[in-house]
Amino acid sequence: MSKNIKLTIIPVMLCFFAMGFVDLVGIASNYVKEDLALNDSTANIFPSLVFFWFLIFSVPTGMLMNKIGRKKTVLLSLIVTIVSLLLPIFGETFTIMLISFSLLGIGNALMQTSLNPLVSEVIGGSHLASTLTFGQFVKAIASFMAPYIAMWGAMATIPSFGLGWRVLFPIYMFIGVLASLLLGVTSIKEEKIDGKPSTFSECLKLLGKPIVLLSFLGIICHVGIDVGTNTTAPKILMERVGMTLNDAAFATSLYFIFRTIGCLTGSYFLRVIKSKTFFLISITMMALSMVGMFIGDSKIELYVAIALVGYGNSNVFSIIFSQALLSVPDKKNEVSGLMIMGLFGGTIFPLLMGFASDAVGQVGAVAIMAIGVIYLFTYIKNVKQ
Repeated sequence: MSKNIKLTIIPVMLCFFAMGFVDLVGIASNYVKEDLALNDSTANIFPSLVFFWFLIFSVPTGMLMNKIGRKKTVLLSLIVTIVSLLLPIFGETFTIMLISFSLLGIGNALMQTSLNPLVSEVIGGSHLASTLTFGQFVKAIASFMAPYIAMWGAMATIPSFGLGWRVLFPIYMFIGVLASLLLGVTSIKEEKIDGKPSTFSECLKLLGKPIVLLSFLGIICHVGIDVGTNTTAPKILMERVGMTLNDAAFATSLYFIFRTIGCLTGSYFLRVIKSKTFFLISITMMALSMVGMFIGDSKIELYVAIALVGYGNSNVFSIIFSQALLSVPDKKNEVSGLMIMGLFGGTIFPLLMGFASDAVGQVGAVAIMAIGVIYLFTYIKNVKQ
């Protein structure tokens, strides 16, 4: 890797860290549920609302990139994210949190749609999947730090300035500002778009390509399981083992710790073994995890199950995304928008899981996630190499 590429990749990877801010919604929704005395169905509105905006903004963001470029779109996403992190500093009312999580979702939709193609401008070809996976590793660091910062703030083990668990918002906001400044001064040469930019309907027509549609559904399942585990893991421990929320918050961190390990090791494995083989191993781990979360009744069993889904789910996005991106190389922006629209799975799954858990307990939520794992097994045949 040349020195210029190394200097460019640093601010890009810091943007991946900022992309991980969206995962604070899992632990945040649990604290908001407790503070505002909400039931599961109502509390799950927060993660669902965050990912709802991916349905609305992803494809238009792909079109926006064609007009203003990928770097400027990433910068816009960072600004929206910074504003979303500013609001909770002023209070924790239901309305403030709804607006904050909505802006967080909008900013993340802009970022995920534009940042992944921006990486392809810096690192392309056969190394794209492993580089995207390393980006997911950096993103996962922000994800697993969030529950710890919230927990420490809630327990007053760090100065929280009267914010309690909400101290994580100004901390992440500062990092978001830093990412904006560094990316703003970094020069990235972007390829010119040949011909007339695609319209909204032309973007959606790409779903007519089987690999694009199947990849879109795969992203829905991956994100549904990701957000579902992020939100539900502490609840399972509270229900089965009788842990308090502050103690059970470790489950969310455990999930992201193993996602981080998975991303780090995955960026190596994807260079030395076939993507299809590694994808099969990953989905098998996720299936074993669903069994563990379904029948496990001890802390150790549930921790193992959470670790398995964390590692197994860590590379699914990168593999599916790269398969879709490389399948239509002349429409990267449009395909990226469609794939990120699949993050709408983070809305569908938590809503269904909330209703299922209110009806039959957390085992119902696990059953919903298991459906997503079953679909990912069917996707294996579409992974090339």
